[in-house]
Amino acid sequence: MDLTDKKLVRELIEIAAAQRQYSYAPYSGYRVGAALLAGDGQVYTGCNVENAAYSPTLCAERTAVGKAVSEGVREFEAICVVGGKEEVPTSYSAPCGVCRQVLREFCDPAAFRVILATDPEHYDIYTLQELLPQSFGPDNLSVP
Repeated sequence: MDLTDKKLVRELIEIAAAQRQYSYAPYSGYRVGAALLAGDGQVYTGCNVENAAYSPTLCAERTAVGKAVSEGVREFEAICVVGGKEEVPTSYSAPCGVCRQVLREFCDPAAFRVILATDPEHYDIYTLQELLPQSFGPDNLSVP
């Protein structure tokens, strides 16, 4: 997938932004949506699901990964994340450390792209490697 294609980036941002409406965030009021682009071009969505006990809370990114993996998909190209406390996001919402590690499980960190956006006109694109340098992944457990 070519993320220099602004049409594709715009589509992912719009999908992620739309997912915010499904967010369950009664405690923080911070709504996050994610659009995970699989290697076959399919897009898997997610939203954050808070919990009163806090640690069982699911981030939008992990929700999207879980949906894809539960359908047998294991190869991903990019994820777009849109979030914020206000109705219209005003700043970027980067994946938390746990989400970065979950993404690392299924991706080449140098190739996988993370799109952080507030709207289709305002976004930045990073590699997972930039957001999770010196990461630990499946290759660390390979037997030589």
